[in-house]
Amino acid sequence: MSLLHIFGFGLKVGHLLWMLCCWIASMISMNCFINGEFKDAKAGLLGESGDKMWFKCWDRISSYTFKIHHHYYQYIGSKRVSKTWWRKLLFSWVIGWTVASICIFCYMSSQATEKRKEKLASMCDERARMLQDQFNVSMNHIQAMSILISTFHHGKNPSAIDQRTFARYTERTAFERPLTSGVAYAVRVLHSEREQFEKQQGWTIKRMDSIEQNPVHKDDYNPDLLEPSPIQEEYAPVIFAQDIVSHVVSIDMLSGKEDRENVLRARKSGKGVLTAPFRLLKTNRLGVILTFAVYKRDLPSNATPIERIQATNGYLGGVFDIESLVEKLLQQLASKQTILVNVLDTTNQSYPISMYGSNASDDGLEYVSYLNFGDPFRKHEMRCRFKQKAPWPWLAITTSIGILVIALLVGHIFHATVNRIAKVEDDCQKMMELKKQAEAADVAKSQFLATVSHEIRTPMNGVLGMLHMLMDTDLDVTQLDYVRTAQASGKALVALINEVLDQAKIESGKLELEEVQFDLRAVLDDVLSLFSGKSQDKGVELAVYISDQVPEMLIGDPGRFRQIITNLMGNSIKFTEKGHILVTVHLVEEVIDSIEVETESSSKNTLSGFPVADRRQSWKEFSQEGSLHPFSDSINLIVSVEDTGEGIPLEAQSRVFTPFMQVGPSISRTHGGTGIGLSISKCLVGLMKGEIGFVSIPKIGSTFTFTAVFTSGCSSSKEYKSQQINNQSNSVSSEFHGMRALVMDPRPVQAKVSRYHIQRLGIHVEVVSDWKQCFSSISRGDNAIHMILIEQEVWDRDLNSSALFINNLEKIDHGTPPKVFLLSNSVNSSRANTTTSGVCNLTVIPKPLRASMLAASLQRAMGVGNKGNPRNGELPSLSLRNILLGRKILIVDDNNVNLKVAAGALKKYGADVISATRGIEAIELLTPPHQFDACFMDIQMPEMDGFEATRRIRDVERNINNGIQQFGDLSVETYNNISNWHVPILAMTADVIQATHEECLRRGMDGYVSKPFEAEQLYREASRFFQ
Repeated sequence: MSLLHIFGFGLKVGHLLWMLCCWIASMISMNCFINGEFKDAKAGLLGESGDKMWFKCWDRISSYTFKIHHHYYQYIGSKRVSKTWWRKLLFSWVIGWTVASICIFCYMSSQATEKRKEKLASMCDERARMLQDQFNVSMNHIQAMSILISTFHHGKNPSAIDQRTFARYTERTAFERPLTSGVAYAVRVLHSEREQFEKQQGWTIKRMDSIEQNPVHKDDYNPDLLEPSPIQEEYAPVIFAQDIVSHVVSIDMLSGKEDRENVLRARKSGKGVLTAPFRLLKTNRLGVILTFAVYKRDLPSNATPIERIQATNGYLGGVFDIESLVEKLLQQLASKQTILVNVLDTTNQSYPISMYGSNASDDGLEYVSYLNFGDPFRKHEMRCRFKQKAPWPWLAITTSIGILVIALLVGHIFHATVNRIAKVEDDCQKMMELKKQAEAADVAKSQFLATVSHEIRTPMNGVLGMLHMLMDTDLDVTQLDYVRTAQASGKALVALINEVLDQAKIESGKLELEEVQFDLRAVLDDVLSLFSGKSQDKGVELAVYISDQVPEMLIGDPGRFRQIITNLMGNSIKFTEKGHILVTVHLVEEVIDSIEVETESSSKNTLSGFPVADRRQSWKEFSQEGSLHPFSDSINLIVSVEDTGEGIPLEAQSRVFTPFMQVGPSISRTHGGTGIGLSISKCLVGLMKGEIGFVSIPKIGSTFTFTAVFTSGCSSSKEYKSQQINNQSNSVSSEFHGMRALVMDPRPVQAKVSRYHIQRLGIHVEVVSDWKQCFSSISRGDNAIHMILIEQEVWDRDLNSSALFINNLEKIDHGTPPKVFLLSNSVNSSRANTTTSGVCNLTVIPKPLRASMLAASLQRAMGVGNKGNPRNGELPSLSLRNILLGRKILIVDDNNVNLKVAAGALKKYGADVISATRGIEAIELLTPPHQFDACFMDIQMPEMDGFEATRRIRDVERNINNGIQQFGDLSVETYNNISNWHVPILAMTADVIQATHEECLRRGMDGYVSKPFEAEQLYREASRFFQ
């Protein structure tokens, strides 16, 4: 089990490494081709097919690697292989390494034995060499003595040597013969010379064989008791002997069997010969005799054996006590106690004779060293053994056991790894199954949300549509209030549904941003209109300031940007009871480079005078690299929403952006809301490649700041610079251009906001802080002042000064006096009307300031331009009527209520509406030729949905257009002289999850209207086709 999984794991790692290497090689080659390094070679060798060959080889290698990887997962990594095979492999692993450890033990043991043998051989050879060297020294000295005797005994007459001289000489030169026990000389005596010889010597020649047959102890030995030597042809009696062996004097060496053979071989060969080991006389110890023949002086060196025998005068022998001399030799060595030494005579291989040592040893290991004592006939050996048995081979034992343990551990690790891999694969398979289930659940949830959205928004479309139509009828004040309350509740429910659906889109990753051109200032004006009523009711000042550096037209998603601002301002309105709410928009570069922007939020220099949280702390965690995008057409905005509300408790600030989480349990009951607005805003900011942060101080207020990246809507850099300088001039008509206005406001931030909105109308603005400066500017007379805008707070602070200023203003004699306007919150409007009721030429402009509302107020008061006063946030119904009047529009929806609502909304503006309930009817009505200008089609319908109906309509139009333009088989007169048929089809659906704007465009539709739709949405889509 472990081996195959480890092999599979190796395949995985190898596959990854191979893919990495191939990727690196491909990147290097691609880079080389791009840089042109191989341009010439490629042109000359590879040609245009070089790149194709490289990629073809790469694909082939990758496919082979994938096949190997696939086969591993199919046969090895899967569970097709029985678990029995895994167990067998693991068992084989254990058995194999057990056998291997045994082999390692045997090998190391044999190595230890070989080293022990080598050590024994070295010690044995050393002893044998020393014994042999010392024996050769003694042998050479004995041979020299034989020459001495031949010269001074037989060469002199009378002899110069006698027994006493010989004994003294041999005694004094014994150190030169360390291994000999004694030296003796036997003279050659013929039988005819025996009698005379015995008389001359004074003793009888004794025989030796009787001693060999009846050995005696050294204390019982007496030479006089020996028998005379028997009669034979010649005798070899000992006449000279060293004192230590003087007992052999008069003994016939030829009478003994061993000595006779030894003497005869010595005189025949002319070399020293050895006897077999025997018991020495008197000492009864094992020894040998080395015999040299003593010849006559005139014997030539190349004499024959017969000549040698005839020239022999005697025999010189040296006695060697083997036991004592070996013992002396071993005593000279320090390691003599470690081994046992045996010296044997192996002349007869069948019956070797032990000369020294014993066989008492526990070790069976033995080594033999051969000894050469100069006698080729005699064979000698030294056999050595250790005294003690060899120790246990602990190194071999521990090594083999260690290897076995490591192998078992590795097997265990492999087994555990395989089990872990199997478990991980099982878990991975389970995770894949759970992933499929989760994806299925996500699809089911999305389908459920789409269905619920459709089923809820469809009746809500009917409810809101009918309520809107009901508001256009004659109602009394109470009925109108009831209808508006019901409509507001319905819109709140639709907003809640939209938030929940947005969260679902974010979780499923289906939320996408549009890329359309929009006016940022108009978007913020719309948001101000949305919250102006609530801010006026609470007495909270609401304002927007956009830097002149921000272009007027941007490309992005205005709806999602409006949603972020709406969420942030909605929270600020909800939690702010006094003070102000200020929205500022700058370029990121301004905030980074300008200190003025950063210091605006000091506690004294604020919009309402209330202290606020320092906005710089809200973006301190932003990364400059993430906020700055180095593209020429990228516009990096930083938006701050500042309020003086309750603030966020410190313990709740960490969960501000968590979905469905409120600051406290009482928040939803007190202020309402679902707690997902900020979470959605954070996700939208992320989609806009920005960041969001906040700073909040309890009882002081909060400031939320986010960045967003858009594209400039200008066609050229020159146009962009022009809009930077005069972007306010493009907001309204040119009727106010060239006028001059005077704003009196002691608060710099408040005055800055007022100047921003007035300058958008093309009016030149001058700011003063009190009555004196204001009157001084008017009295100069160099430039005519057309209007004066006074902050309500300045007017109410000193009513006498206000009245005096008005009187002095009327007395100015140069030109028409300027118009006076009072900037006031609606909460003070009644007091303002009371204060100004007696003052002529004074108009109250309610806050928050917006370009359309400000322009309407100035037009009405100054008598220029359009005198109308349309309601803020709505388009004039006349504009929509001018677009839709006389247009023939087809509405396709299976719900009768939706048909009534849509038809009523379109007929209200003069459109000719035809209704259909099925997709088949829409195809029949929109088959050319027809008179329809547009079609609003529902997406979810029985039998055939809106997507399929649109596809078939587009197919019919395409076939007819091809028949008219390309093939010419159709007459253009038959089709109302229209050669290119394409009716605008707008999706009209309550499914805002699946039927997205992009999906509708992909399916052949031209626009998208979500249910319930309002006049503004209808106008925006219709104006794209009818203007």
